[in-house]
This record gives sequence, C-alpha cells and structure tokens, in this order.
Amino acid sequence: MKKFGTAIILAGGKSSRMGFDKQFLKIDERRLMESLVHKLNREFEEIIIVTNKPEYYIGFSNRITKDIIESEGPLSGIHAGLNFSSSEYAYVVACDMPNINMDYVRFMKTSIETKNIDGCVTRFGNWIEPFSSFYSRDIIKDIEEHLLSNRRSINSLLDKLNILYIEESKAREFSPNWDMFINLNTKEDLNSYLSGLANS
Repeated sequence: MKKFGTAIILAGGKSSRMGFDKQFLKIDERRLMESLVHKLNREFEEIIIVTNKPEYYIGFSNRITKDIIESEGPLSGIHAGLNFSSSEYAYVVACDMPNINMDYVRFMKTSIETKNIDGCVTRFGNWIEPFSSFYSRDIIKDIEEHLLSNRRSINSLLDKLNILYIEESKAREFSPNWDMFINLNTKEDLNSYLSGLANS
C-alpha cells in the first residue's frame, strides 16, 4: 500500500453561516472545488471527495463518496474518506479552504515518513487545526467507536490517539499570517478573501 498517495476533500456540512452550499464556492469565476482538485492532483494520485450531494460531481474523474455513518459532522467525512483510501495516510482538507500550502504538505509528509503514528496535525496555541492534516487508515475503528458512543469532537478523538503535532512556531515558517488554514465560513469571510485577492 502506498504511504501518501491520497487526499480527501470534505464537502459536507450544512453551510448555514454562508447562506449557500460551500461546495459551490467560486473564486474568480472558477468553482473552488475544481481549483482544490487541480492543486491536489499535482501531489496526490488519488483524490476522494466526500459529499452529501454526489449528483453534483458528475463529470469529475475523482472518487466520489457519501458518509457511511451519516450526519455526525466532519469525523463522518474523514471516516468515509479513509475507508476508500488506497494509501496508508490520507491528507484531509475542507472544501472551503482556498490556500493549500504544498510546501507544508510536503513537510508534514517528511515529518511522519519514518514514524508509526495515527496522524499529523498542526497546533494553534492551545487549539488544533484538524484540517490540512494527515490521518492514518488505522484510525477507522477508533472513529467508529467514537461516533457510535455519541462523541463527534475531533479534538477528543485525537486526545486518545498517537498524533504528531506540528507546533505553531514551525507552521508559521510556511505561513506567517496563517492563511493556509483560512476557512471561508461566512459571506464576510468570502468578501474579505476576495478583497485581499483584488488588492494583492
């Protein structure tokens, strides 16, 4: 089994704060999902999109799947993606994260290449960034047990696992302003991001 050949894009969620489904976000008239797939294709051989609306991905050449354990938040999406992953570790990103930093992705790969761990996640102070992270297929059963015991928190799951944490100071060497972890959650976030692009 290849170690790092797979990336998973989580395209679920209710998008209630955005006012429309974030799967259809557009940046410069191009669907953000298409841009993410294009960028990830340069580094990963397999792209898995986890979505509650697979009918909107007709024409995509990627693997499209739905949650196996339904309506349990992002962990459901990670669980589904890992089930279909053909790699030992999968890179996981959300569909509303426009600034994937490939240098950082490669750094994470190098950091865990010779280690036997459950994942690689970035810290932000006392918090974690659960996306733009690597997770092992070995945690599939751990996720199932966590969700079936009515726990949906990624943080509380990771507390039980063997995770390599990249500290904020190291991550900021790649993204000083932390923009590689930006999520476009609201229309204000989107407008601010677009304004920044226009002024850059």
